[in-house]
Formats: sequence, C-alpha cells, structure tokens
Amino acid sequence: MEGIGLIISVAVTIYLVVDAPKQGKNPVLWGILGFIFSLLTLGIYWIQTDRKVIGWILTSVVIIGFLLILVSFGVLMYFIVDSQ
Repeated sequence: MEGIGLIISVAVTIYLVVDAPKQGKNPVLWGILGFIFSLLTLGIYWIQTDRKVIGWILTSVVIIGFLLILVSFGVLMYFIVDSQ
C-alpha cells in the first residue's frame, strides 16, 4: 500500500515540475510541495492556475477524506479506551 502512495506522490511531483514553468510558477517549490502533500497540492495548484472546478473538487475530496480518517481514528480510540 505504501508503494501506491509513493507512486502517486512521484507522479504529482513530475506533473507539477513540468507544468509549473508553463504557468509562470516556481517548479522547485511546487515539486517539493507536490511530493510532500501530493493530491492536496495538486488541487491547490489547479485552483491557482485557473482550473478551479477540478481543483476545488480534488481539494474538497482530499480534505473530506482526511477528516473521515481522523474521525474514524478518534472513534476507534474511544472504543479501545472504553473497553478497558
């Protein structure tokens, strides 16, 4: 599973490094951010480069997914602590 995340991060990084100069953006900055934050960075990049609809959709999905994981973890911890 970790391999899929790494592949996605590398693909996002390559896309951002190649596309950033075409949009007048710093490719090094976007490449580093793309590798670290992956799809969230891609969504923000698309918002910044006037591809707002797909950018907002991707950013929203990533944030909602993160919140669902956080809430699920909280519920799991509640049940673990409550069972003792």
